[in-house]
This record gives sequence, C-alpha cells and structure tokens, in this order.
Amino acid sequence: MPRKITDRCIGCCTCKGECPVEAISENGDVCVIDPDVCIDCGACEAACPADAIEEE
Repeated sequence: MPRKITDRCIGCCTCKGECPVEAISENGDVCVIDPDVCIDCGACEAACPADAIEEE
C-alpha cells in the first residue's frame, strides 16, 4: 500500500531525497507522493522529521 504525506508536513523535503523511485514532489509548501510510482519501501517515512508520512 503506498504511503501518503499528511497535513503535518513542514515542507522540509527530507523525504524527497530518500525516495529511490522519485515518487515525491513538492507542491507549494508541502510534499506529495505519487501513489502510482510509490513502491512502499518506507524510506521516506523513516526520514521525515515531522512524522508526516504514513500508510495510505
């Protein structure tokens, strides 16, 4: 199941650099995950300092 970024996102984009398939993009002041690209590896969730990423 793909991950999603919740409204707790602070826009630091730390997660973006950890994604091995580049499923994360910036959308204004927050990041978003493309569920069609996400491979559910969890690397982004572990890197998020705001605990804003969870399973969808």
